[in-house]
Amino acid sequence: MGAVPTFGAVALDCPDPVALAEFYRELLDWEAADVAADGHWVTLRNPEGGARFSFQRVPDYRPPAWPSAENPQQAHVDLDVTDLEAGHERALAIGAKLLDDSPETFRVYADPAGHPFCLCAC
Repeated sequence: MGAVPTFGAVALDCPDPVALAEFYRELLDWEAADVAADGHWVTLRNPEGGARFSFQRVPDYRPPAWPSAENPQQAHVDLDVTDLEAGHERALAIGAKLLDDSPETFRVYADPAGHPFCLCAC
């Protein structure tokens, strides 16, 4: 059983891990972050347990473009909400940028570092 991995974390590259962790901490209403001494790695812990959300400093970070084949997103985070309008207002208030609001059951945003994420009421 020890050879079977468990899902530990999702890590996003970014220019400022502390700032991006604070955005997601506030969006998710999670607890304070664990910050590495050099500030190059920050981890948010889910207060209900489960996987962590981490952020890693990359000096020459280039944000993904959505939608784009030239600088693709490669991955994105889906966050579930029960009230899409309330989640939308919360995300915008703390710095998200709306990318697409045409689907009826979800919306696509960019976080302050440019990573796409979705709020889903699916």
